[in-house]
Amino acid sequence: MSSLSMAGAIFGVMLVLMALRVPIAIAMFAAGAFGYLSQVGWIPFSNNLNGMAFARFASYDLSVIPLFILMGNFATQGGLSKSLFELAATLMSRFRGGLAMAAVMASAAFGAICGSSIATAATITSVALPEMKRHGYSGRLSTGTLAAGGTLGILIPPSVPLVIYAILTEQNIAKLFAAAMIPGLIAMTGYIIAIAIYVRLVPGQAPEHDDDRARLTGRMVLGVAPIGAVFLIVFGGIYGGLFTPTEGAGVGAAATFAAAVLKRELTWAKVRHCFYATAQASAMIFLIFIGADLMNSALALTQVPALLAEVVNGWGFSPLMVVTAILLLYVVLGAVMDELSMILLTIPIFFPMIMAMDFGMSQEFTAIWFGIMVLMTVGFGLLAPPVGLNVYVVNGMAKDVPIGESYKGVVPFLISDVFRTTLLLLFPSISLWLVQYVG
Repeated sequence: MSSLSMAGAIFGVMLVLMALRVPIAIAMFAAGAFGYLSQVGWIPFSNNLNGMAFARFASYDLSVIPLFILMGNFATQGGLSKSLFELAATLMSRFRGGLAMAAVMASAAFGAICGSSIATAATITSVALPEMKRHGYSGRLSTGTLAAGGTLGILIPPSVPLVIYAILTEQNIAKLFAAAMIPGLIAMTGYIIAIAIYVRLVPGQAPEHDDDRARLTGRMVLGVAPIGAVFLIVFGGIYGGLFTPTEGAGVGAAATFAAAVLKRELTWAKVRHCFYATAQASAMIFLIFIGADLMNSALALTQVPALLAEVVNGWGFSPLMVVTAILLLYVVLGAVMDELSMILLTIPIFFPMIMAMDFGMSQEFTAIWFGIMVLMTVGFGLLAPPVGLNVYVVNGMAKDVPIGESYKGVVPFLISDVFRTTLLLLFPSISLWLVQYVG
């Protein structure tokens, strides 16, 4: 069997298993095992498998993943989202579609201490959806806004997918977080603009006037103070040189726990749930790590990744065209895979290809910019049909809204995503502006 045929067979086995609803980690592991055994036999396979898990999990940097997940769980279970939405709703109530805009702002702020798209979408939906229904917002706009707002959970640092990208490519996590900050704020602003345009072009999606406006009070401001304090402690400490990103994740988890305790909504049962949920999510991510590592090892034996890089370079396409093609492939993969699986499977293949090209930047800046572009695109996959995991999560919480209406509701935000991704693709300096100030 030729190298190309073997690589196709490996991917074919993975896709068949995924179609049979086998968990993605097991599907990649089985496909990798099939490819490895077919090429070199049992003894080299068992030797590789023997040391692979230790080589991957002995990394100290990996501890940042469960710590940031725990931080997000404390924020979710501690009732910190309600204060965010109340303040944002008060600030935006004067605008048409203000509650939808407030949901986006609350999602961005909550994402700054969460790091998970699904958790952000589910948490803000539980608070904002009843209020949006009560004020006469359509199910289409409500669910579309909340699904799109959830993607800000991974665009605004801390971001678990970005941490995984940093580990795979051996890049500085703090610099990647800095690079994601401005694109995340652009994403939030773009979503707010999309809402403002949509409610004017499509009648009946939001009330003309909001006669039930809450007044801004000191209690509302104090309610979000713990969230602001956590953000300043974590990122101020990281960029001030007080601690590393891994230490910052630990400090952030402790600070978020303290903030949740002060809200008096964190019961002992919720604390246990936070640790159980963190253990489950971390185990899932680490299993995907193992599956992706084995599958990438099998693909490396075929030498197809290296051949692919040579072929692409031989075509003479501009570097921007190559990146554009890769991003479009991510959009397609988003229909069948979650964002973590896509990153773990494809970055070892695409990253060397990108680093071999000349983008007119340093190697470090190229790696950071490409990571931000990948992050933008996997966020797109969380909304786009036929999967759109965020859409499924939010729609499942809005049981009276047909799934088709939710998909229609995310269309304005997908259009905003296209404009934003194009902007960041053509002007890398936007993403890299803050990075130059990080030591």
